[in-house]
Amino acid sequence: MQTVMIDTDIAIDFLRGVAEAKDLIIPLWERGAAFLSLLTVYELYAGMQPKEQEVTDYFMRACRIESLTVEITKRASENYQHYRKQGITLTTIDCLIWATAKVNKHKIATRNLRHYPDKSILLLK
Repeated sequence: MQTVMIDTDIAIDFLRGVAEAKDLIIPLWERGAAFLSLLTVYELYAGMQPKEQEVTDYFMRACRIESLTVEITKRASENYQHYRKQGITLTTIDCLIWATAKVNKHKIATRNLRHYPDKSILLLK
């Protein structure tokens, strides 16, 4: 079964009621295949308004959360260095989300394609 790491932009779309995001995420929930990086959890809570707490908490409980490990941080730093040598600067958070997905064999659902130069890991529709 293909598991999917939901990037922050897609999670926000879902929380805002965007139909395409709901159509993607609800079947993943039903199969137990929806994952979030701990960093996506951070980004969602950091940008959340107090009135959004309940729905955000529900969303988090419906997904499985992947924590950071030494292996993930090492892979993220290698990815950062690899692309930096090519003149591409990636954010720390995006490198860590990529590495979390890579280590755990998830695809990444995102609209931010430029944040992830390794297209093989993306769930493209």
